[in-house]
Amino acid sequence: MTLRILLVDDHAIVRQGVRQLLLNHGVARDVVEADTGAQALASLDGEPFDIVLLDISLPDMNGVEVLKRVKRRAPRAPVMMFSMYREDQYAVRSLKAGAAGYLSKTVTASQMIDAIRQVAAGRKYVSPALAEALADYVSFDSDQLPHEKLSDREYQTLCMLASGKRLTDIAHALSLSVKTVSVYRARLLEKMKLRNNAELTFYVMSNRLVDLNPAMTG
Repeated sequence: MTLRILLVDDHAIVRQGVRQLLLNHGVARDVVEADTGAQALASLDGEPFDIVLLDISLPDMNGVEVLKRVKRRAPRAPVMMFSMYREDQYAVRSLKAGAAGYLSKTVTASQMIDAIRQVAAGRKYVSPALAEALADYVSFDSDQLPHEKLSDREYQTLCMLASGKRLTDIAHALSLSVKTVSVYRARLLEKMKLRNNAELTFYVMSNRLVDLNPAMTG
């Protein structure tokens, strides 16, 4: 079975490498590329896809938000999240939002092919590390860490603030008003019992929620 795949990633070299891999190994018959969330959603208006391979970090919107919109527009299309973010940062949120799996960009070619075929066949894909994280999440759901109580938007705001972005930068990145982002900041500080951005940044760095090396994000 060869697949029609929508590949969403803002790095051209990543798209080219993944596209060539999938075509060379006979996994895909057609790979449609998109480099933004908006372009990905527009691509769904044509012939249906067998699977969507979706990056978390996109220039116009967060991948989890794109995932939610994809599931509303094309509910039958399985979505595999594909990112450099550690699994414990976004995997649980992605699966709760409807993803069929979460794939790290550090996987081997054979692992990627196996995961894509598994998801395209209607099954879920989780790595051993993610399976362990999910087990911990279920076991200790009643005793969540402070950041696990945040909504997706609040969590995005938390990570972006800790990365040094201003409210105006965050508002632009999330297509929100500065006032709305300010509300998210106030809510997350209250939920996490933090007083200011300094305490917020210390918390994020202590829990390794953000990779501050720009070359490794995406």
